[in-house]
Amino acid sequence: MHKGALALALACLIGALSVQARPVAAQSDQTLADIRQELSVLYVEIQKLKRELSTTGTPSVQLSGDTVLERVGSIETALQTLTARTEQLEIRIGEIVRDGTNRIGDLEFRLVELEGGDVSQLGETSTLGGEAAAAPAPAQPSTPDSGGTELAIGEQADYDAAQAALGEARYRDAADGFARFITNYPGSPLAARAQLGRGKALTGLEDTREAARAYLASFSADPTGPVAAESLVLLGAALGKLGQVNQACLTLAEVSTRFPMSDASPVARSEMEALGCS
Repeated sequence: MHKGALALALACLIGALSVQARPVAAQSDQTLADIRQELSVLYVEIQKLKRELSTTGTPSVQLSGDTVLERVGSIETALQTLTARTEQLEIRIGEIVRDGTNRIGDLEFRLVELEGGDVSQLGETSTLGGEAAAAPAPAQPSTPDSGGTELAIGEQADYDAAQAALGEARYRDAADGFARFITNYPGSPLAARAQLGRGKALTGLEDTREAARAYLASFSADPTGPVAAESLVLLGAALGKLGQVNQACLTLAEVSTRFPMSDASPVARSEMEALGCS
């Protein structure tokens, strides 16, 4: 969303709402048609604001970095920036909704008064933009692996089946099982664990390149999660096996920086020594 366009839309809406800010006494000479016209203008400005929720072009986010960790860092920075902008817009739109609702209530009052109706029968003004969505039903208790998030039917069972195959060293079955899980349950709270399991299965199949990609996907899915440190260590080790020693050393060094108290930290240092990292 273009910030200038949104700022202009907000300014137009506030300007339109400000027209209604004068006391009722000062508008005693208004006709019924005048008030209806003001309501029409307000409606048009609200529609302009709604159009700001639609995209108009390609994303403007620019990601940079020569290494895996630099790119992940760029993604995290971009997410933080977008989150801050979203929070600012949410607060601003909330203010507009409250102000607009109050002013529409004032217009409704004057409209009923001019039409000779009973103002005492006016109900509460509807919130600008419609009623708030009903609160979602509480989630059912979930298994510990889900991180407190409700899982789809069969999701935990499919993950457990792939994990059991990995534990039994049936690496091809495990790799295929985790791959199906990732495809069938996009955005799953178990995604990072599934990618990690797939990477281990591929390592067992001696497919180091694909294993490295799986470890990177695991870390990227949840950079601060419970398996992030292990994924990072295994990614560094895989990069070392692929001959990308410099990248491997940078990746392994990041483990102690990000997760200094984790069990993966001494493992990362051991891997660095084996690779001769300076």
